This record gives sequence, C-alpha cells and structure tokens, in this order.
Amino acid sequence: MRPISRIIIAFAALLMLVLLVQPIWRIDLWAPQYPEGLVLQIFHDSFTGNVDQINGLNHYIGMATIHNEMFPEFEIMRYVIGLLAAWGVIAALIGRRWALGSWLFGLLAFVLWAMWDMYSWGWNYGHNLDPKAAIQIEGMVYQPPLFGHKTLLNFEAWSFPDVGGYFLFGSIVLAVLVFLYEWRKPYTGPHGKTMK
Repeated sequence: MRPISRIIIAFAALLMLVLLVQPIWRIDLWAPQYPEGLVLQIFHDSFTGNVDQINGLNHYIGMATIHNEMFPEFEIMRYVIGLLAAWGVIAALIGRRWALGSWLFGLLAFVLWAMWDMYSWGWNYGHNLDPKAAIQIEGMVYQPPLFGHKTLLNFEAWSFPDVGGYFLFGSIVLAVLVFLYEWRKPYTGPHGKTMK
C-alpha cells in the first residue's frame, strides 16, 4: 500500500478507541406523558440514560429489568475493541492489501455479530413477557427496533448509532475506500514492482 494509505488505515484503527469512552448505540423513546423523551445509551460495558424510568414503565407490561449483567458481552467488549484497533495498526505496519483485507473482514464480522446479538437480545426482551404483568394485550410484543423507528403502544421508539457507532462506521468506510483504491491502482513501490 502507499504510505498515505497506511497512515489513513492506522488513523482509522485508532479511531475505534473512541468506542471505549463514548456510547455506541442509543434508543430514544417518546410518548405524550414524556414530552422530553427517554433515552437508553449503550456503551461498550454498560447502559446509561433513563434506565430507571424505562424499567419502571416496562414492569407494567411484563418486560425484564434492564441491567448491565444481562449482557455478558460487556465483560469482553473492551478487549474485542482493543484487538480490532491493534489489528488495524498492524495491517498498516505490514502495508499489504491482504493485511488490510483481513482487518476489513474482522471489522465486518464484528459488526454482523454485534447487530445479530442486539437483535437477539431485543427479540427476547420484547417477547418473553411476565404472564402476571399488570397490563397485558393479547398478541402484543415489545421488541425495540434494531435500526430506525417503531411504534410500541403509545410510545415512539427510535434506534440509531450514537457517537461511538458513527466513529466505528467511519473507520470501516475509510478502510473500504483505501482497500478499493489500492485494489484498483496497485502500488508499484519505489522500484516499479507491484506490491500485493
């Protein structure tokens, strides 16, 4: 890869460390009785936001209490993020397209796993309701949206990336653009030999 491409890849990899200090995803809720809205922010190791209020509301319809322990993934996420960042820096140091391709594969695998994991959690969270709940509506489930908007009773729910999520997608976009550029216009190196 060209020197500038290697610098961009190293920068993209280091951008991922933002995920360790910023929320990655968020779910916003709005209803007439909550005109200011409620928010649930998901960090790499915890939930923050209006967790207590959301738990209080969900109790009436039989949904489980949201707590950090329900995500065992929180215990390993810092290591996964650190590994992916280090993998990208190593790919930049190696400076070959195959190294960049392997990092891209790792990033995409991570995103697919994270989205599947979130969907699976949301499905269980919204479908496995307490049969003794105070409010029961036959056939009603409360699975939050994985991405985008959904109406849940009188609540409007939105699910989107937060700051860390945008940094992650920015890293992936940079890596993809560099990979495509290097693939279409291979670097010949200082001696005119094509580098792979």
